[in-house]
Parts: sequence; C-alpha cells; structure tokens
Amino acid sequence: MSNARPIELAAITGAHGVNGEVRLKLFGEGVEALSQHKVFLARDDGRELRLSKIRSDNKGGGVARFAGISNRNQAEKLRGTVLTVSRDALPDLGEGEYYHADLVGLLVETDVGEAVGTVAAVQNYGATDIIEITREPVPAKGQKTFMVPITEAAVIGWDETRLVISAAFAED
Repeated sequence: MSNARPIELAAITGAHGVNGEVRLKLFGEGVEALSQHKVFLARDDGRELRLSKIRSDNKGGGVARFAGISNRNQAEKLRGTVLTVSRDALPDLGEGEYYHADLVGLLVETDVGEAVGTVAAVQNYGATDIIEITREPVPAKGQKTFMVPITEAAVIGWDETRLVISAAFAED
C-alpha cells in the first residue's frame, strides 16, 4: 500500500534536565524501535531533527538528545513537536500486523453494511489495541465516540478505505 502520509512515532513533552535532553511520549513499539531511526521530521514545520541518543525513562516513555540542542531552553522550545518518519522508512509488516496510522481516518461500517463513523485513534491500555470510533453523524446527545477492541470477534477486517466491525460492537 502506498501511503505518502508521514508516520508519527513520538511527541516531545518537554525538557529533561539542563543539558538539552527531551522527554518523549512514544506512539510505537518503544525506545528500541525509535532508536532504529536517526533522522525525524517535525510534523508541523518539516524541520529535521537528528537523534544523538535515546534511552527509556522506565515509565513507558523515552529521553532523547538531538544534535544542536544543548541546553534546557532549546529543549523546551521543542515541546509539542511530533516526530515523524516517512512510511518507507518503516519495516515491512508481517501477516496480521498494521501501523496505527493505517487505521486512523478509515470509514467504519458494520458487517451488515451500516456506516457508523470514522477511526479517530488507536489506543492500547495493556491487553490489546482498541480503536476509538467517532460516530457519524455525531449524535446530539449521548456518546460521540465508542471503542472497539481489535480482536477477531470485533474487527472483521480492513483495507485502504474502510474498516469493518461486527454489528454487535456498534450498538449504542
């Protein structure tokens, strides 16, 4: 699948210490996967950030140093920067694997053909990935989004344009 959209791997949440290191919120498989990339593009302005070193913060995030960032003020200016790489910089996927970015934005319908919304996000709270779906049309009252686990029972399948869920998981 050709997808020119850059893949978001992490976001800088602030400075760490006084020597230019930054704290990272990771969107992918962890520090090891992120360390495979040496150059990232900032999502908003396309600026290149060259990774000097990275380590785990032992809390599910990371601490990184980028070339040219040598003090706390410079590091703090990076707060909110989302780090991306081009899709072709990522490894090929195995059977049943997917990148979260491939699912976000897909139209969602049930296995009986009812359109229910759009994939807003993919979350993981420990057990399995969960897709957050924005209802369309957005209801005046009640839940505007709902969550569905990415399991065989709930998610029937997907392609480049749509994701199909079991109708039992789409009920209000």
